[in-house]
Amino acid sequence: MRWENLTDSGHARAADTALFGADAVVTRTFDTPEFRGITFHEVRARSILNRVPGASRMPFEWTVNPYRGCTHACVYCFARKTHSYLDLDTGLGFDSQIVVKVNAPELLRRQLASRRWQGEHVAMGTNVDCYQRAEGRYRLMPGIIEALTERANPFSILTKGTLILRDLDLLTRAARVTDVGISVSVGFTDADLWRTVEPGTPAPERRLEVVRALGERGIGCGVLMAPVIPFLGDEPAQLRATVRAVAAAGATSVTPLVLHLRPGAREWFMAWLGQHHPHLVRRYERLYAEGAYAPKWYQRRITRQVHDLAREYGIGPTRAGMPRRTAEPEHSRPAGAAPSEPVQLSLL
Repeated sequence: MRWENLTDSGHARAADTALFGADAVVTRTFDTPEFRGITFHEVRARSILNRVPGASRMPFEWTVNPYRGCTHACVYCFARKTHSYLDLDTGLGFDSQIVVKVNAPELLRRQLASRRWQGEHVAMGTNVDCYQRAEGRYRLMPGIIEALTERANPFSILTKGTLILRDLDLLTRAARVTDVGISVSVGFTDADLWRTVEPGTPAPERRLEVVRALGERGIGCGVLMAPVIPFLGDEPAQLRATVRAVAAAGATSVTPLVLHLRPGAREWFMAWLGQHHPHLVRRYERLYAEGAYAPKWYQRRITRQVHDLAREYGIGPTRAGMPRRTAEPEHSRPAGAAPSEPVQLSLL
């Protein structure tokens, strides 16, 4: 791995030194059922606030990612490519070799206190899930939320994890002083599809329980319906079942996002597809022949269908990563104002 040279006696490359401290990589394994087969690489990061490149399609400029790699093991995860930056495998390695930035809360607190920091919105869960199983052991998110709350710094969280409910009191406290946006990712409710493409995640119905629990505490929670998987999760009946379940959970919004396949994720997903659905390989090669994204006509069709269903069930779209206050006054929108136009985002 690239950090093998990060020792007091070694000579690290400048880029690596900027990522991790030279004396701080500890590798651990835990012989417990929930962590069996998983290796944790504990590092002391040099920076935790990451600026999103200007060319990115992300609807935010700053992120915090306390982990690299993810035990959710979603076969389509676009972040798989980032594991190659540390010479780690983007397939099974991404699912089982987890980098933990153990100093994330203290480092964030220090960076937020800098005179150069202007209090911009901070998005979390946009690379790998900050509430994956590792968070149950390392408990980095409470300190991160507290640091943001102390500075009344707006932030948002996107997750597939139910562990976020552990921090419900902290999130409620934060929402009293700043804009807090919470979104849960539920691309489909098909149990068979979930078991094969998202084997390490909580079941879709459990994620929707998170939406319901947050709403009961007055914290509006949107659903990023991501990904909609072509030919496996895009039938009208499947889309309807998902939107119906999202509405029943009390989501404030539902925003669809069609599967995209960037390098790293593409190879892993196509290998999975060839094993589980070989008859679809050629169809995928044609659909994604122009690159990582499905054709615009396909994206528009899915977006239109989901937004039509959302209106039918009384919910609407929103922009993922945008902050949302817990108790928005009724008079905040002028009478008769129309909801925002449907959008096709490119977040996950």
